[in-house]
This record gives sequence, structure tokens and C-alpha cells, in this order.
Amino acid sequence: MDIRHLEYFSEVAKHLSFTKAAYTLHVTQPSISKAIKQIEEELDVTLFYRSKQLELTDAGKAVLVNTKHVLEAFHNLTTELTDTFELKKGEVKIGIPPIVGPTFFSKLISKYKEMYPSVKLVLTEVGSKKIKEGVEDGSLDIGLICNLPINNGRFETMNVIHDPLMLMVHKQNPLANETTVDLADLKDEHFILYQQDFTLHDRIVEECYSKGYNPKVVCHSSQKDFMMEMVEAKLGVALLPSRIAKSIQNSNIAAVNLTNSNVCLELGLIWRKDKYLSYAVRELISMSEEIIEVNDYKET
Repeated sequence: MDIRHLEYFSEVAKHLSFTKAAYTLHVTQPSISKAIKQIEEELDVTLFYRSKQLELTDAGKAVLVNTKHVLEAFHNLTTELTDTFELKKGEVKIGIPPIVGPTFFSKLISKYKEMYPSVKLVLTEVGSKKIKEGVEDGSLDIGLICNLPINNGRFETMNVIHDPLMLMVHKQNPLANETTVDLADLKDEHFILYQQDFTLHDRIVEECYSKGYNPKVVCHSSQKDFMMEMVEAKLGVALLPSRIAKSIQNSNIAAVNLTNSNVCLELGLIWRKDKYLSYAVRELISMSEEIIEVNDYKET
């Protein structure tokens, strides 16, 4: 059985389509069909129900589980060999949250590229939930996510930032004149919240529930600038990490400290425990530790 055949099978199972798998792998559909047939003949099983919509058989599901292990082991082997012969070269796939990621990663990436210009850094901006999924399925090498720790034995973690949230309101809102605001006092306000794939979204909603109300959400966004435009238009209030809130230069918007609130931005790096980490990834993690120590990111 060829490792390439297993890759074909895995891709077909992922898309449940021979056509999409062929397009993704840049091979012809007959080549994929032939490979699947060879696997079925060699294992003496049927991998897919071929009806109007392709579907894995029970045998196909069992083969897929083991195929993932084989492909991952093969990837770890080839990556380790590449490290041996091409030291300090390669690619690092990183997931960062759109709103808060640059706060930490800008200095890190700049320093890293100076030391390892031949390493390609691929940044993907998505919410923490999708970053966690990406690190878990291997599509990302490392991720910066909100609200550690993760109760999952498959990850290694590193705390990066602990930053309380601040209330962002229009200057004409009476709350703008307060020194501090209790989250309970926002029950009649309209909220401009993070996208639902952000863990901060869930944390804010949960904290509002604990104060006895369900937040009135007028919109969701992953973009800080858009959120501030909504606040400036008097459409609602927003909660931003203090490092970001204090950097907002807008005469129409006030940043107010929250009191009696457990909501804060807790950023941390995660990576898979059982996945081989290339030299390039290990160096990025090591450099992250150095930046945290030098800049004291953990306390605001």
C-alpha cells in the first residue's frame, strides 16, 4: 500500500467528494479512484457508499482513523529528516486572533524574521476556537488563543498575557463620566461583541448571565476598528482588553475601568504534545518565552 494512496483516501474522506479531492491534490480524478479501488482490494473492504452523496462505510471510518495516525507519523518522520539536513529552514503555520494577536506577535515576528529569514511564517487570523481546532488537526503548528488553560491533555501551553477588559462607550453616554462601571450596570446597554468563534465572546456572555441578564447584542465583529466605529455611532458599547482600549485615539470614545468583573483577556500559546516540532517551531516557542520575560507581558 502506497503512502500516497492513503493521502488520496484521507482527502476524499475529508471532502466526501472525488472531484474536490482531485482539485485539492492537483491530480486527476481517475488516479484517485484507482488508488481507492486498490486500497479496497488489498484490505478486502468497501470504503465508501457510492450513492447520490459519498459516505464512509463502517470499515471506511475504521481505516480513516488509522490512516490519520499513519500520515501523521510519516509527516513527523519527514519533518525530522528535513530538520536534520536543512537546519533552520522550513515553514511555521501560526494561528492568531484578529483583534488581539498583533499586540504580542508584532515584536516576536520581527525578531524571528531577523534571525531566520529563510523560514516562512504563515499567519492565519481566526478566532480562538478555530485556532484550537487547527492545532489539534495539524493544519496549524502553533496558536495564540484566549483564556488558558485548556482542559485537554493533547496540548502544551504557555501563558502570555493577562489583561482585564475595559468598557468602551461614546462620550455622550452617562457611563463615560464614571471612574469605574460594574458589569451589572450594563444590562440596559446594547453590546457590540466579538464573533462567536472567539472565546472572549463566550466569557463575556457567561459573565453577564452571572450578573442576572442576557446581553443585548446588536452585532458581532472580529475587527477592532469596526467595533469602535459602531461605538462612535452610538449603536452600543464594547469591551476591549486594556492594552488595546488605552491605545484608542478617538475624542468621541471613552475607556472606563470595569469593577466586580472576572472577565479578562488571557492569551496563551498552544501546540500539540504528541506532534513532532520542527526546529523552526521550537525556536519560535523559545523566542516567545524570552519576549514574555523581557517585556513582562503576563501582568498589565
